[in-house]
Amino acid sequence: MCDAVESGESGGLAGIGQKAEAESEPPHPLTLLPLDDSQEMGETQAEEAAPVANQTRMSEEGLSLSLDLPETPVEPAGEGLEDLAELIKDGEADQSGEVNGREENAECLPIGGPCEGQAMQDGEEKVDEVLLESSDSAESPSEGQNLGLDFSQNPQMLTGSWAEYSKIPENYLKGCKWAPDGSCILTNSADHMLRVYNLPAEVYSYQWDLLTEMNPVLKMAEGDTIYDYCWYPKMTSLDPDSCFIASSSRDNPVHIWDAFYGDLRASFRPYNHLDELTAAHSLCFTPDGSQLYCGFDKMVRVFYTDRPGRDCEERPTVVKKLGQGQTGIISCMAFSPCQSVYACGSYSRTAGLYSCQDGSLLALLPPRHRGGVTHLTFSPDGHYLYTGGRKDPEILCWDLRDPGKVLFSLKRTVATNQRIYFDLDPSGRYLLSGDTGGMVSVWDTHTAPPDGNEKLLQPHLQFQAHRDCTNGISVHPFMPLLVTSSGQRQFPSPGDSSEGDSSDSGSEGDVVMVSASPELRQDNALTVWWAGPLLPATEGCQEEPHSPQGVVIE
Repeated sequence: MCDAVESGESGGLAGIGQKAEAESEPPHPLTLLPLDDSQEMGETQAEEAAPVANQTRMSEEGLSLSLDLPETPVEPAGEGLEDLAELIKDGEADQSGEVNGREENAECLPIGGPCEGQAMQDGEEKVDEVLLESSDSAESPSEGQNLGLDFSQNPQMLTGSWAEYSKIPENYLKGCKWAPDGSCILTNSADHMLRVYNLPAEVYSYQWDLLTEMNPVLKMAEGDTIYDYCWYPKMTSLDPDSCFIASSSRDNPVHIWDAFYGDLRASFRPYNHLDELTAAHSLCFTPDGSQLYCGFDKMVRVFYTDRPGRDCEERPTVVKKLGQGQTGIISCMAFSPCQSVYACGSYSRTAGLYSCQDGSLLALLPPRHRGGVTHLTFSPDGHYLYTGGRKDPEILCWDLRDPGKVLFSLKRTVATNQRIYFDLDPSGRYLLSGDTGGMVSVWDTHTAPPDGNEKLLQPHLQFQAHRDCTNGISVHPFMPLLVTSSGQRQFPSPGDSSEGDSSDSGSEGDVVMVSASPELRQDNALTVWWAGPLLPATEGCQEEPHSPQGVVIE
């Protein structure tokens, strides 16, 4: 396990950040070393014997990252609703075999975790053999095998982490995300800490009776409340230089963290019109990883991943002269996997679609949400956009071939301002979301009405995952695994506090929860679930799984 790396506005790269910020000297570039496709599962196998810790990762003069940044041609986007619809429809005939930004022929099975350089656990060699053997017969999610997900029964709890979040009072989790290669999990919590967990080797070998509580292998400390965080989309544990994370926190620059050692690699420093450092409220890498988009109040700033520092492109979301556009803080962003389009959600309750080429507004979806939009995602085919808001019980599915039209809605319980994540499986069939009551709902989007008439879609499955708010959920990229996170701010009695207001503030400090009996509801835990068919060995002796706090999972 690595020691936490303290950070702040001055927490640069041991002199490198200060040099890059000097006005008389341009920022040091990150040297890009192209990675051939054959290296992923071919040439890298011969190099596995070399210790990961011995790989050169920083030059003496500055940063040196080996990033896989293919030059993806960008098609010009249209400039209106009709052009946007035409762009989406054209994508049906021009799809190049990519699903969720992954090529069909790409083999992205992990070899160990991203922190192999820290500690080699017993049995990791066996895990490598199992994964290499499975890579020969593994099918791509795009081929319709749905990762083996089986929601005919409740998922089975495998392991989790809870002691880590009981050391500090009210240290609840605020989200969880699988790494793009599926080897590890990233969490955010109220103690301003990012943690990385390796997926236990026993999960790969189905030795579930040997599973114990997970412990983080990396801790990365931010200086204040973390607004957003995301993985580099081309991350693979086969290439340590591609293992990094972007995070943004209050009154701090955007930090790039090394997910192999926990070091601070670089920082992107956005400044406002008064030349004051300002924090990004949302982050999102482009699918090829070459750019990092950051959301601000009525503004999106675009940084190039290989050029840390303050140089960026500004893309206002409001045209001042006309007074038109998307107002409010840009609270979340997502990129279409098939078109040159990205979506922005705002605390003004709207979602907008923009051109990747020049940032022009293509469509502004009507404000159907009751609260600010806190999370959104595209379907793998790029035809649909799912949006959800705070203090809003609905997740809306928008048909981008007919912008402004809602195909169907999904009901969940969201009683506070807290960000409640939802996720799609890579095939785009199942959408999963938690709620403030700890329940996880699974919807089968294939059961939506074919005529497109707006309808409330009923859950295919519901199960009680936690006693407290299930705020984070993430589906594994290629295995039938789920990970959930739980917790929210608690108060002893209704008289001690009140619920956060519904203003357009982007502060997570507004996320509060009134509880008369916090000792009965508090549940701060990270949990890994098996969502595939049960093995014959476990079916005969299946017992009801128990949560870490002793509550039976129904």
